[in-house]
Amino acid sequence: MADLTKIFLFRMTHIDNIPHIVQYGITHGSSPNRNEHFRAIGDNSLINARSQFRLANGRTLGEYTPFYFGPRMPMLYVIQKGFNNVPSTPPEDIVYYVCSVQKILDTGLDFVFTNGHAIDGLSSIYEKGAIERLEELLDFEAIQAKFWKNESDLDIKRRKEAEFLVDGDLPLSVIVGYAVYAESSKTKLENWGIPPKMIAVRPNFYF
Repeated sequence: MADLTKIFLFRMTHIDNIPHIVQYGITHGSSPNRNEHFRAIGDNSLINARSQFRLANGRTLGEYTPFYFGPRMPMLYVIQKGFNNVPSTPPEDIVYYVCSVQKILDTGLDFVFTNGHAIDGLSSIYEKGAIERLEELLDFEAIQAKFWKNESDLDIKRRKEAEFLVDGDLPLSVIVGYAVYAESSKTKLENWGIPPKMIAVRPNFYF
């Protein structure tokens, strides 16, 4: 079985959302503690599609908080470059907060995970009981690949975007660290009370 303390989950957010996370943890949009001033950076058309995409368990994707298994995902490229009618966001304003699978397991919250982009019909969706087989079910080589255009592997982009979807609000304690693009971003997080040792400057996580 994989060491789930060493399998990390990445979620991107606008830096302006960090103070709310520090105060309330990771909250879902339907939560009583939701961020009323949440600053979105994603693709609204995709968000709307996910809110209607129903899983075998009767829930919709929009009811879960999604994480990726790595940084530098195709969606980040869209967000930074401003494609698909998504306004561009400078990398200095994008923060990753990073959790471990084990930390989330310890909360007892329900979750599902996928072996590819969750809305893609080729992806399989796994329940909580399959977590022990995580390493064999996911293609971590694709997840960690720097590029996803490959004429000999047209499915790599889907597999790279495997997701971990958590039901309910998550406490701040599940976050093991933050990754930012620049020192200026790190300083902002420190000023909001995040210990410097929890913040890594990782420009290679961006485009």
